[in-house]
Amino acid sequence: MQPLTELSEEELMFRDVVRKLARKEIAPLVRHMDEYAKLDSTLLKTLFSQGLMGVEVPEEYGGQGGSFFQSILVIEELAAVDPAVSVCVDVQNTLVNNAINRWGTEEQKRKYLTRLATDTVGSYALSEAGAGSDAFALTCAARQAGSDWILEGQKLWITNAAEAGLFLVFATVDPTLGYKGITCFLVEREATGLGIGKKEDKLGIRASSTCEVTLSSVRVQQDAVLGEVGKGYKVAIETLNEGRIGIGAQMLGLAHGALQHAIGYAKQRKQFGKTIGEFQGIQFSLAESAVEVEAARLLVYNAARLRDAGKDFVAEAAMAKYYASTIAENVASRAVEVFGGVGFTREYPVEKLYRDAKIGRIYEGTSNMQRVVIAKHLLR
Repeated sequence: MQPLTELSEEELMFRDVVRKLARKEIAPLVRHMDEYAKLDSTLLKTLFSQGLMGVEVPEEYGGQGGSFFQSILVIEELAAVDPAVSVCVDVQNTLVNNAINRWGTEEQKRKYLTRLATDTVGSYALSEAGAGSDAFALTCAARQAGSDWILEGQKLWITNAAEAGLFLVFATVDPTLGYKGITCFLVEREATGLGIGKKEDKLGIRASSTCEVTLSSVRVQQDAVLGEVGKGYKVAIETLNEGRIGIGAQMLGLAHGALQHAIGYAKQRKQFGKTIGEFQGIQFSLAESAVEVEAARLLVYNAARLRDAGKDFVAEAAMAKYYASTIAENVASRAVEVFGGVGFTREYPVEKLYRDAKIGRIYEGTSNMQRVVIAKHLLR
């Protein structure tokens, strides 16, 4: 395995293309999207046309046929400019696409991966009011009606819901079976009875839609089951393990972006006749942030490399998400302080990155849940 932070020539070229796209196409829209809490529709089309919504989707289904590691590079680079755009791409690649690519039938892959790679946003509908960290306490129900299934329930905090054309809905076919009753269904937006509720007014990543999804007697056919009936918990666990690396990459990119803003400001802002970067206090702040960003990059890249190599990566994914989400808050906070008073205003980008950082310790497994995973790995 190559050194963790060393990129191949192909990976370097790929990363640089994404970096240029983020700075050219996304950066000018960030403030407007954050203010109005809405992803720009033209930008969404650009993400599809550039292949960023189907990085790991095989070429035969219209995707890039790339690696998981390349998906992580995309998420990282986009997050350095706007974590809200990054999480949209993250959920598409690490959760929705991967679940269908691994668990889908050939018919499901041809029907859905081709759309997800080219023009359809996917959404991962697992969480409910009473099923957050205890994800399998869900009450959304599925009952058979002949050869069809009827879905009833309510999902909350569903990312990409406002834009999605396809939902991976997790429901239980028998509550008495516990997690063994959980089943994953592929539900299209046009399905009768599927409703998109209110869009949450969030602290950060505001352009990323987070909505309630309701299912009122939604009828789907037998071929809408992803994987096997009663095996939805495996779909959820395996995809969320990969998704945690994605969130780690998002937080890594956010931290890197905040650090670069702080370095740039420290070089040009003058006080007492010299740039503030010449003061040791500022130098120490930047140095501490740089160490944390590099350590997070090592953890995230290591987990992604392990996944691509087909090796066990569950604990490493938890470590990457836990640490990267922790340092993202630290680095963004220091960046605000480097900017001083103007850093507390919306005229400068670090205020937004500071707000965006908080969610990293919460979604796709809270920091406490990551500690549990890591500790179990150590003690098993």
